[in-house]
Amino acid sequence: MVKIEQQDDVVVFVVEGWHKLWALRSELRIPQANIKGARRDAQASHAFGLRIPGTHVPGFLKAGTFYIDGFFGSKPSFIDVRHDANTIVVDLADEQFNRLIIEVEDPDAAVALLTRLATPTS
Repeated sequence: MVKIEQQDDVVVFVVEGWHKLWALRSELRIPQANIKGARRDAQASHAFGLRIPGTHVPGFLKAGTFYIDGFFGSKPSFIDVRHDANTIVVDLADEQFNRLIIEVEDPDAAVALLTRLATPTS
């Protein structure tokens, strides 16, 4: 599971518990300006992809770096999902990853927060 924290103009995605080991990451720091949007998608983690590095136990867990849009000429996605119902997708620009596909405790609240942060203020 991933916890989302806002620190000034940076959004920190904290990978919690054993997921740090499975995903081989403890956190991702994304500038607020690089978040394009967020949405719920319970099926997003089911996309087929090349895992480099990470963990995939079908029906149980998918965590780590996955090339789901093809390997050559594309950026990978970061995935950390155990329970599909709590999955959100965070679309990114100008980052190491194209998107984050993550499980969060409260998907509706996370999407609302990230959508608010992705919307430029006038």
